[in-house]
Amino acid sequence: MTASKADVAIVHDWLPVLAGGEKVVQQMVQTFPNASIYTLFDFLSEEDRAQLSQGRPITVSRLNQLPGVQKYYRYLLLSCTRAIEEFDVTEHEVVLSSSAALAKGVLTSPDQQHFAYVHSPARYAWDLTHEYINGIDGIAAAVKKAVARRMMHKFRLWDMRTAPSVDHFIANSEFIKKRIWKVYRRDADVIYPPVNTDGFTLPEGERQDHFLVTSRMVPYKHIPMIVAAFSQRPNLKLHVVGDGPEMPAVRAAAESNVEILGHVPFADLKHQMQTARAFVFAAKEDFGIVPVEAQACGTPVIALGHGGTAETVRPLGQDKPTGVWFEEQTVESLLGALDTFVAEETNFTPETCRENALSFSQERFRRALAGYVAERV
Repeated sequence: MTASKADVAIVHDWLPVLAGGEKVVQQMVQTFPNASIYTLFDFLSEEDRAQLSQGRPITVSRLNQLPGVQKYYRYLLLSCTRAIEEFDVTEHEVVLSSSAALAKGVLTSPDQQHFAYVHSPARYAWDLTHEYINGIDGIAAAVKKAVARRMMHKFRLWDMRTAPSVDHFIANSEFIKKRIWKVYRRDADVIYPPVNTDGFTLPEGERQDHFLVTSRMVPYKHIPMIVAAFSQRPNLKLHVVGDGPEMPAVRAAAESNVEILGHVPFADLKHQMQTARAFVFAAKEDFGIVPVEAQACGTPVIALGHGGTAETVRPLGQDKPTGVWFEEQTVESLLGALDTFVAEETNFTPETCRENALSFSQERFRRALAGYVAERV
């Protein structure tokens, strides 16, 4: 089977924006240009849809027609389990699902090979379910928590039912490979997701004296913690790019050495990455694309040594280091890594950082995915 001629159904959870998971689908379509795309919801702009689909047809579920569904589609989890099963993909030779929750539940026949590229088993239903439910507050919180518990229980039963129907599990990192084994007791092969390393390049000018963090301001990213750490090192400058519900806490933690830039155009973000002394990242991600983008700019990374960044950032002590790890999501742990970086900064080179980033390129992903499928069909 050649990728250019393969008859493939690509099934993705949903298309709200052109973000990380959607960019994986985009590269899947480029790998299999004759593919048809199936998704529960499509809220993309015409420009983003054309960029993702490359002109290939997109089939959406009946739920996409609900009035105002864009505002509440994430709450339709159990309805989505039924809707994903309504897609008829039996006419295709191969089914390739891109799943963070639902897509791997598509129904396939014994004559088809189903490859499930798993970004993560649904975290809110499995290892993070208590954290998710405990975070529910506001009016009638007790009732909403009870409903959420029942919904998560039903979803877990469905999720476990779907796993045996997958022929081949593909994890987006070793970290997710462990999660797949823990939840489904299935082995998975690892193919790292594609990073647009061509869009992030080495700087032409001199580096500046600031550190950089760019992120959505949501709790698991721990941006207030990063800002609080830099506020204890007034001689070090930090630029903060992004916005979100945690912004008030970020502003409250910031001292005069922290500059909050909010949202910036891509060209400005790229310039910030190219000129920073280091990129700072505190989230425990499944993979973590932005730290790889920073390394593509030749910028070393100060990152949590758990989750995806433990696989994409080579720490001091390893050959050709590209960053420094810290072990806990605390101010004290980050300060230790920050001080280590300042003392050892000359051990990092832009060329080494970019070389490491290129091992996660889009071309590498397409080649690995096409070869993996071809070997098994």
